[in-house]
Amino acid sequence: MPDRQRVINRLISAEGRTYAQDAGIRMADKPQPLYRMLVLSLLLSARIRASVAVAASRALHDAGMSGPRRMLEATWQQRVDALGEGGYRRYDERTATQLGEGARLVLDEWHGDLRRVREAADGDVAELRRLLRRVPGIGPTGADIFLREVQGVWPEVAPYLDVKALDGARRLGLPDRKDALVRLGGRRHPEVLAAALVRAALDRRVAEECLEPA
Repeated sequence: MPDRQRVINRLISAEGRTYAQDAGIRMADKPQPLYRMLVLSLLLSARIRASVAVAASRALHDAGMSGPRRMLEATWQQRVDALGEGGYRRYDERTATQLGEGARLVLDEWHGDLRRVREAADGDVAELRRLLRRVPGIGPTGADIFLREVQGVWPEVAPYLDVKALDGARRLGLPDRKDALVRLGGRRHPEVLAAALVRAALDRRVAEECLEPA
């Protein structure tokens, strides 16, 4: 069995980037990047390649739908067209509806600012996850994706290593305990560690390359 520290170092070196970074989202505790991350979480949670979800997120942004107000003001067809531009065609019609309904909820309940969700949860991660799931299209997987990605700016969430991240750890022969993984990760940002582990869970080749003999 390869040395665990070497495996984690290889993993981070090759796959140490968040899905937010892939989508061009500069994560910050501000309304727009948080909303864009919510949309990306919805897109990633479908049974579709992550690269397609990322491309669709970028296409929505390029079409001006970077905040809940603009998302709601866009027509359903404009949302469908933007999703299609990103290659997100299998679920485009249903997702366009969910994006409109979700934008309305974010505006009505939290005045367009997801920091209010954080305030309402008051440090309770389970409650935060429950509140996020009120958004149409955000189920357990979508809530996990969002929390994995925002833990760098919402530190009370960290370390957030969900089932998918722990699946990646097991595939790599790493411990599936959060504390042990955080120690192996060292000073790396937990959101980067979590995303890298998820990539190993989703792509067997990532794990195989990390496990190759030195």
